[in-house]
Amino acid sequence: MARLDKSKLSRIATWMQHYVDERRFAGASVLINQGGQEVYFHATGLRDVQDELPFERDTVARIYSMTKPVTSVALMMLVERGLLHLDAPLSRFIPEFSECRALIPNASDITQTEPCACPTLHQLLTHTSGLSYPFNPGVLGKAMMEEDLVFKCDQGPLADLCRSLAAYPLAFHPGQRWEYSVGIDVIGRVIEVVTGQTLEQALQDMILGPLGMGETAFSLPKQAHGRFASLYTPLAGSAMDLNAAQTGSETLRCVDRTTGSPFLEANMHSGGGGLVGTIDDYMKFTEMLRGGGALGDVRLLSASTMSFMMRNHLAGDIASMGPSSFAEQPMDGMGFGIGGAVVLDPALARCPGSVGDFSWGGMASTFFWVDPVYDISVVFFTQLSPSSSYPARPELKAILHGALT
Repeated sequence: MARLDKSKLSRIATWMQHYVDERRFAGASVLINQGGQEVYFHATGLRDVQDELPFERDTVARIYSMTKPVTSVALMMLVERGLLHLDAPLSRFIPEFSECRALIPNASDITQTEPCACPTLHQLLTHTSGLSYPFNPGVLGKAMMEEDLVFKCDQGPLADLCRSLAAYPLAFHPGQRWEYSVGIDVIGRVIEVVTGQTLEQALQDMILGPLGMGETAFSLPKQAHGRFASLYTPLAGSAMDLNAAQTGSETLRCVDRTTGSPFLEANMHSGGGGLVGTIDDYMKFTEMLRGGGALGDVRLLSASTMSFMMRNHLAGDIASMGPSSFAEQPMDGMGFGIGGAVVLDPALARCPGSVGDFSWGGMASTFFWVDPVYDISVVFFTQLSPSSSYPARPELKAILHGALT
């Protein structure tokens, strides 16, 4: 099997420094394993520009949507226990979804709806449920934006947000299309209903504790207050507004620091985007994925279930599902599994990679992937929102593939 040439991996440091020098990222870190062994780590820049604090290996970052694979693994652990099945309707767990309606085609108003089926858990996990995000274009995204229905960590109990969401129509009939959504936040509520625990406690008991991810949580761990990275944006307006065309004069405008951060004490557990943690913690989770559901002597899922999760669950690639939404990955040549994207054709995706690469990213430009062909795990941390600001992810993949010998 091809190995990674460490001298060529050194190009990553130059690439990262270029981003920092041009004030595109305040700071960043990357961790690469092959065959379960660390082969490269590098960190550069600052975790806080104002106080000139370095971005280091133990820096704690917002991983946002990289929470989704964690929540998805927890759901599949419940599936393995026979407590639910993926074709179960959402209404079985959240009765407010019993009488679903969907927007009619080309609807111009949120009231233009028709009855539809209730989405299944599988459709929630694969973003084919008809749910959406406020930053997506269209009638539903606009209505969610007006009500600030984003599943942020300071919005109160998860159960209450899910009930509020149930009052909105779906963007389309379940299964018709692919649209990036709050579906995995709702899966978090399903986990709460099934386990009788808060999502925070369920993830701690099922995943974070067993894997030794001691600095990953919905609320910033107290011992990590001095190591929390600040969040920056190049936008003049909201750092989460993907439709904003106006960039600001300051490419690193700070929008969240430790002081006053809602992550100090989260009162809503977002299974779709609420966790913070360190790069080493997330590598433990990524290595569990690469290891077929196990990390060392700790097994969370069977190898069969993990293989099932990391396969494409769509009829074709994401692009063939007619999406109009944002995504943390390209859509051409990319399928979607349970909680993450799957490379079907690197050429169509226009990025060097292996067929079967499993990955996802977060709104603050974080990223991970598992390469089953070369037995590689990669985690990249930085804190710049939105993640669509720069092409850092394909650039990093290209550098890594250039280092294969």
